[in-house]
Amino acid sequence: MIGVAIFSGSLPATRLALTGFDPLFLTSARGALAGLASAALLAIVRPRLPAGGDIAAFGVLSLCVVLAFPLLTAFALMRVESAHAIVFIGLLPLATAGFGALRAGERPSRRFWLFACLGSAIVAGFALRGGVSLEPADLLMLAAIVAGGLGYAEGGRLSRRLGGWPVIAWANVAALPVTLPLAWWLASPHVSGIPGPAWAGLGYVSLFSMLIGFVFWNRGLARGGIAAVGQLQLLQPFLGLALAALLLGERIEPAMVIAALAVVACVAGARRAA
Repeated sequence: MIGVAIFSGSLPATRLALTGFDPLFLTSARGALAGLASAALLAIVRPRLPAGGDIAAFGVLSLCVVLAFPLLTAFALMRVESAHAIVFIGLLPLATAGFGALRAGERPSRRFWLFACLGSAIVAGFALRGGVSLEPADLLMLAAIVAGGLGYAEGGRLSRRLGGWPVIAWANVAALPVTLPLAWWLASPHVSGIPGPAWAGLGYVSLFSMLIGFVFWNRGLARGGIAAVGQLQLLQPFLGLALAALLLGERIEPAMVIAALAVVACVAGARRAA
């Protein structure tokens, strides 16, 4: 629950950060800052090192949660408001459960998958309500959901052996050879003109979305099961929509609320069936 509450601020904070930074710099900067903070934490606490066989899994985790998900959502939020994008987060629990079955050997019931498919259909219907094809931002959000689901499942699987916070810390450090040079190269020389809210958004997504939230989230997935605990994300659309309205002044359309409620109902049913 703590992890979900923290993640609920990620898209509104990304939207704030985009008022002063472009998506490529924002993605690399948040990854670099999280990687440096993670390296300091690992140096102080000194948890046991991952096994050699975990290298590929950490590569997938870093690619999904440090690079792909932030970059795809940032580009999507350049085209739509965060309130619109947040509705798609209703698919993330279903994607997490699917990859939990593929990567962690979990086997939810048939009723679980029935609710999962129904929730996916509702989200697709919301995205297509204005026409017969998905908008580019919608496609970016769907790709982000796939990356996020795979990353969450991989993180939950690794956390069973290594613990919640070391897993995300090692994943952030593993991405540093990419994120740190890229952030340095893309950094703007005119930092004085960047508004304060953009800096606040960057700080939030770097420390809370990329590190602190995963400390709680990975541990929860490891202890309670990826499919079952992953359904707690059903609260994220509600919290995210509230934050988008309060912090960004975005208008919450009735269709967004209806879609979010319908997705939450499906995910609640899937949670019980799991």
